[in-house]
Amino acid sequence: MKVVYPGTFDPVTAGHLDIIRRTAGIFEELEIAVVSSSSKAMIFDTETRVDLMRKAVDEENIEGRISVTAFDGLLIDYMEKNGFKIFIRGLRANSDFEYEFQMQLMNRRLAPEITGIYMMPSEHNMYLSSTVVKEVARFGGNLATLVTSSVEEALKHYYRRN
Repeated sequence: MKVVYPGTFDPVTAGHLDIIRRTAGIFEELEIAVVSSSSKAMIFDTETRVDLMRKAVDEENIEGRISVTAFDGLLIDYMEKNGFKIFIRGLRANSDFEYEFQMQLMNRRLAPEITGIYMMPSEHNMYLSSTVVKEVARFGGNLATLVTSSVEEALKHYYRRN
C-alpha cells in the first residue's frame, strides 16, 4: 500500500525524519509531498524544500520506497489524482490535534474515501518544529541534533544573507 506524507517542510527536521523512517517501515511505498504554497511564511522556495528533503532522506539512510515531489492545491485533490487513500501526519501536542482534527473532518466531508493516520514523534522530538528550528538558526544556535547537515548548511546560508 502506498501513502503520502504532506507538509511544508520549511525546513525538514529530525521530527519529520522520525515520522518518515517509521512510516517507511510500515508501508510499501511513501511519497513525501511538499506543499508549494501555504498560508505559512516560508523561508525556502518549493524547489529548495524538495531538494533538502531528498538530501535529508539520503543523509539519514532511510530505507524504503520513498519519493519526494511537490504539489499545490487541496491535499485530497492531489491524493485522488495520484491514487492515494491514506495520508500520514505527525501530532506533537494538543494544538496539533485540534488543527488536524478539523482538517480530517473537512477532508472526510470532501472525500470520504480518504483518511489520515496520525503518528506521535519519538519523545526526544516532541518539542521540535520547523518554527523552533528556524528560531535557533536565526540566532546561531546549535542545530546538530535538530536537522541534517545539508539543512543546517542551507539555514546558515539563508540567515547570513538575511
